[in-house]
Amino acid sequence: MTQPIRVLLVDDHSIVRFGYQQLLVNNSEIEVIAEAENCADALSCYRKLEPDVVILDLSMPLDSASEEVQSTAGGLEAIRRIRSYDNNARILVVSGLDTNPYPQRAVQAGALGYVTKRNASAELQPAVIQVAKGEKYFSKTIAQLVDCEEEDYADNQLSQLTSRELEIFSMIAEGHTVNTIAEIMHLSPKTIHAHRANLMRKLSINSNADIIHIAMRSGILQT
Repeated sequence: MTQPIRVLLVDDHSIVRFGYQQLLVNNSEIEVIAEAENCADALSCYRKLEPDVVILDLSMPLDSASEEVQSTAGGLEAIRRIRSYDNNARILVVSGLDTNPYPQRAVQAGALGYVTKRNASAELQPAVIQVAKGEKYFSKTIAQLVDCEEEDYADNQLSQLTSRELEIFSMIAEGHTVNTIAEIMHLSPKTIHAHRANLMRKLSINSNADIIHIAMRSGILQT
């Protein structure tokens, strides 16, 4: 008898993890073996259990000390840390962020698949099975973004930002202060201010209100 695909669920909302459990439980080919709610716990679980597939959201805290601070920093960092530990790790992103640069950045970090949350009920099972084989799986709209030409990708304002600037952009858009961001990212407030100044220069904006406006337009924040 073939062994089931062992899955680690990573999402900071228990109700979301429960929902994924329900979508997978009736498939004998898949077994959820553990759950985690932040980046640090995800890496710890991966190192201990070495699951076949990791399902994770992009918006989550970095660690238990920052449980109330969600940002894409947590999800992207989780992908990077897990792939750094195991370059063959098979990671499937399930996220509500369905515009670039997030799908591009997730793939660049090492994700094999990317499913939008609105398509999860229909696509989660086949995505897990395909990613477990080491093959790519993307929702149709995500595939178009990931396969887009470089010049099309460059049209997105946020594509100009470095990974660190994008993380800080997201946290500012979500309402976090410079001091909070500095604490979460283990950087000095002076460094955060410098990144903030750089990203504002690249985006030709002048205030946090402009950051929020771009985040809403890009789908990072819901109106």
